[in-house]
Amino acid sequence: MSTYLLCASPIQGHAAPVIAIARDLVGRGHDVTVLTGSRFRAAVEAAGARHRPLSGIADFDDRVMQDHLPDRDRHRGIAKLEYDVQTIFVRPVRDQFRAIEALSEELAPDAILIEGAFAGVVPLLLDDPASRPPIVGVGVIPLVQLSVDTAPGGLGLAPRSDALGRLRNRVLNAFVTKVVFRKTQALAQQIVRDLGRPRLDAFVFDFTRMCDRYLQLSPAEFEYPRSDLSPNVRFAGTVLPGSPATAELPEWWHELDGDRPVVHVSQGTIDNKDFDRLIRPTLDALADRDVLVVAATGGRPVWELGELPANARAAEFLPYDRLLPKTDVFVTNAGFGGTQYALSHGVPIVAAGDTEDKPEVAMRVQWSGVGLTLKTGTPTPAAVGSAVDRVLADRTFRDRARELAARIAEYDTFGIIESELESAVASARLRLESPVG
Repeated sequence: MSTYLLCASPIQGHAAPVIAIARDLVGRGHDVTVLTGSRFRAAVEAAGARHRPLSGIADFDDRVMQDHLPDRDRHRGIAKLEYDVQTIFVRPVRDQFRAIEALSEELAPDAILIEGAFAGVVPLLLDDPASRPPIVGVGVIPLVQLSVDTAPGGLGLAPRSDALGRLRNRVLNAFVTKVVFRKTQALAQQIVRDLGRPRLDAFVFDFTRMCDRYLQLSPAEFEYPRSDLSPNVRFAGTVLPGSPATAELPEWWHELDGDRPVVHVSQGTIDNKDFDRLIRPTLDALADRDVLVVAATGGRPVWELGELPANARAAEFLPYDRLLPKTDVFVTNAGFGGTQYALSHGVPIVAAGDTEDKPEVAMRVQWSGVGLTLKTGTPTPAAVGSAVDRVLADRTFRDRARELAARIAEYDTFGIIESELESAVASARLRLESPVG
């Protein structure tokens, strides 16, 4: 048995996979503590692990992000993007790191596992590896790693590795790191110095290279190829949190077994305050189509959708493990977890996302051949309808999605995670027993 400390940002799509990993590790006999937001305490304890809450500005409730981003509407364009990134991921580094430091003293973990946006681990990664536990990262968002073959994350551009493409990538990588996120990088460097660490020379969001191991939670076929991919990266398949066993099915559930194609639409549980962004345009676009549209409001009251077309049904939550096998097209705002869930069931996708990592997820949907990106988070009904029609009519999208589903099924994801943790622990112990020099 080993002792593991797992760390996740207090965001549903980041914490849920880490909690699922905790549940599996506990089931394998390991001692597991999860450091994440206060609101996830019940979920962590239900998984059989100990919960330790983040504190200060690192502990926020992602269900009311507007409270955590009070000045967001004062910014536009790049300034808004930088404000979001600084507030959600960089400014919390101090509190995140201090929590890791305190728990490391209390628990003496054999290894630390962090999700790929938990930047509070960066100061620890700058320490001598012999002085800290091994650190294993898991990617719950598209892989963030600067490359000669890809544009920087956030722009939603497909990869290009030809001569002109690499020129484009170099220019954009320099622009993003030295102009767009110049103040963010300076802030990260100041925080690292304040915590007594040496200068952070690497781009703050490139710390995936610094982890002892980094497990990207997707099939390799869904991620852009990089000739300069760091050797610590391994693709490990997907972590899919299970649906509640007692989930009550809506009275219309039997209609999913009819002759009409089923189109599922969702804005997730965070970006669901304004249904006019995606769900309403989808309902309106498909109202005259011979399809059954199934909407999930992510916990919001169904009545907020307004009047439903005759061919539409809705619920606050739906069990994806039972819904997706009956679904022909998934219209989504391109959350990474929901996209992986759809792919695990071979469901082709229409993606519409323009915040956080969603442009990157959406472009990977199109690049990998499993669906289409609408290149916006607020598509018109006409754009949604055209994309859904195309995905339903062209079998290549479903065939490719099924290929990825078969590939996902080949991964023993939880087994890989445990194996990599144990390997990292063994390597650390060997290093201590046989110090160089």
